[in-house]
Amino acid sequence: MRTGGQRRGIQSWWVALSFFVMFSCVERVSGQIKYSIPEELKVGSVVGNVAKDLGLDISSLEERHFRIVSGSEDAQFKVNPNNGVLIVHKNIDREQLCESVSPCLINLKMVAENPMEIHHVSVEILDVNDYSPSFQEEEKILEMSESTPPGKRLQLPTARDPDVGINTVRVYKLNQNDYFNLQIRERGDDKIPFLVLQKSLDRETHHEHKLILTAVDGGNPPRSGTLNMTVIVLDSNDNHPTFSQEVYSATIPENVDVDTSVITVKATDLDEGVNGDIKYVFGGQLDLKIYDMFSLNKDTGEIRVKGEIDFEKTDVYKLDVQATDKGQPPMSTDCRVIIKVLDKNDNKPEIDVTSLSQTVSEDSKPGTVVSLISITDQDAGLNGKVICSISDNVPFELKPSFQENMYSLVLKQHLDRESVSHYDITITATDCGQPPLSTFKTLSIDVSDVNDNVPEFLHSPVELYLVENNVPGNLFFSVSASDKDLNENAALTYHIVREEISHQRITAFLNINSDNGQILALKSFDFETLKTFQFQVVATDSGSPSLSSNVTVNVFILDQNDNAPVILYPVSSNGSAEGVEEIPRNVNAGHLVTKVRAYDADIGYNGWLLFSLQEVTDHSLFGLDRYTGQIRTLRSFTETDEAEHKLVILVKDNGNVSLSATATVTVKVVEPKEAFAASDVKSAAKDDEDNNVTFYLMITLGSVSVLFLISIIVLIAMQCSKSTDYTSKYLQETNYDGTLCHSIQYRSGDKRYMLVGPRMSIGSTIVPGSHANTLVLPDRRRTSEEF
Repeated sequence: MRTGGQRRGIQSWWVALSFFVMFSCVERVSGQIKYSIPEELKVGSVVGNVAKDLGLDISSLEERHFRIVSGSEDAQFKVNPNNGVLIVHKNIDREQLCESVSPCLINLKMVAENPMEIHHVSVEILDVNDYSPSFQEEEKILEMSESTPPGKRLQLPTARDPDVGINTVRVYKLNQNDYFNLQIRERGDDKIPFLVLQKSLDRETHHEHKLILTAVDGGNPPRSGTLNMTVIVLDSNDNHPTFSQEVYSATIPENVDVDTSVITVKATDLDEGVNGDIKYVFGGQLDLKIYDMFSLNKDTGEIRVKGEIDFEKTDVYKLDVQATDKGQPPMSTDCRVIIKVLDKNDNKPEIDVTSLSQTVSEDSKPGTVVSLISITDQDAGLNGKVICSISDNVPFELKPSFQENMYSLVLKQHLDRESVSHYDITITATDCGQPPLSTFKTLSIDVSDVNDNVPEFLHSPVELYLVENNVPGNLFFSVSASDKDLNENAALTYHIVREEISHQRITAFLNINSDNGQILALKSFDFETLKTFQFQVVATDSGSPSLSSNVTVNVFILDQNDNAPVILYPVSSNGSAEGVEEIPRNVNAGHLVTKVRAYDADIGYNGWLLFSLQEVTDHSLFGLDRYTGQIRTLRSFTETDEAEHKLVILVKDNGNVSLSATATVTVKVVEPKEAFAASDVKSAAKDDEDNNVTFYLMITLGSVSVLFLISIIVLIAMQCSKSTDYTSKYLQETNYDGTLCHSIQYRSGDKRYMLVGPRMSIGSTIVPGSHANTLVLPDRRRTSEEF
């Protein structure tokens, strides 16, 4: 053991010589200075002049704050800032600093400022033979039968010396005696002493022998340690056990179950009885951990697993087994058991993810690095070789690094947040063991939005049917668009395109709420003046740069029953609806007295007129056709009938709230001769009247025809300007017959009416009260008697 007296026993001339030799060994290695000093050097001893060896100006060292900044183990050294001399600051014990590591180096980092310079200095601590060899036991008791033949070997305890190199144990010596000598055998780097019997023992002469085993190291001067041994001479048992082989080898997998049999050592003894019974024990100076890992059956020599076998901690175990018989004195022998541990794939790979960002912009380019991934596996060989992969159907891929088991997760294709806004990427690491082990880790990545989607309207174009006479300032329609982007990229504003074109000036009477797309009409529309118009609404998002789209709104004005019927005949000279008709008294039943003609500017049912007798002097004498307005006699006149009859005819339309007008017809009954005389005069007046009626009818028919043609031209132009999608969306219906409009024909008296209007599709917007255009057609079946 190490003692203070042993250190003080070093001769002074050896210290001086070592000091001179060590300080003379200064060299530059790879750009750094290396000094060599012996351990246990006196505190304050000079190691070397670092500044001088580095070529530094000694006079400027203090100004440049020349000092040691790192690398010193507990401040073993310090440098003098005045002269650059490196000195020993604390006692240096190589065995404490480096244990059995050789060479023992202490690296120092020197710094000088203004300008900043960093220099590396290595100090090698040379071993001094300051430890003596020592044995674990102070005394060893050995038993040997007197019948033991010469040549018998007994393994002796080995000595330990903390010093290294030549200063460690080099030789064993045995004190001079007549019966024993010493034999040294090498097992690897170890020297094992064996006590060998030279001649037969005689217990009656010497029942015990006192021996001294001395271990000597190779230091100069050498140091030694001793072990007092006592050999007790026993009687009889003169055969020692013998192992079948000196070295046993076994292989076990790691993580093997506890109590698994590893190997059985077998020794035999030629003696009989108790002298031939053998027991087995672990021998030698084994590591205490061995006793926790394995058990030895003392009777059978079977070695079993006792603890957890882990290849990553220890891959080879070396055990010494001693077989001893039960004779007196017992005889023993030993063998070496080497147990190799086979690696088992018992460690899953470990995944370490370093995410550069949890969010990736959807406009990121392919090749953008998202995360760095490192894989580790504590197993060895194929069990530690790892294959890494990620889940399929994701726009990312793994790129291996130049360093093994290092990967980069990169973007391999363009992203679209509107399609997929979040990805959960499963990283799988699988080793090549049997069976393979895998580790999974999920990496969540969000896709951030960019303004790459234009606003979209649900329908384009939009058809709106608006009843005339709407209230100015009220909401009559709203448009709405959607944007697939997020936040401000999806915040929409609306405005109407206002162009300085004559047919587009109607937009000056429209106003739109920029936030919600609600459209207000600032004027009341009149079907009889304007039947259709269109305008465009633009939706713009708030992205940067902003994106926009527009939709065309086609507005069709629908008729409302706001025009009362107008009496065209009879009309008096002062403009009132009054007339006088003269008929002969001898006319038969069914005679046409006259025909009331009326006109309604509205269309459809609003313009469909019905005639009725509101007031008549004799209900049995005259009848009125409710559809044609013809007044006919119901019977022949008698002498008692009055000569003058007043008929009030009510003409009303078929609107929801019907409007009406009245006409008064006075029928005078005259004798036949007077009737013929007056007929000539009346005929002339009738022709003038008919000419006026015909003129009015022509004007009305012409106006309606012009409006009809304009409507047809506008509809054709709108149809031609529609896109393929619009045509397929609004025209291709199951019962579509190819026409641009629809019509309903009906008769009212001697007139035929045709209801004309745009064909409505499923996608159209209809405002209640919808009607179409009405044309009044002349009745070609009118008889000559009606003129």
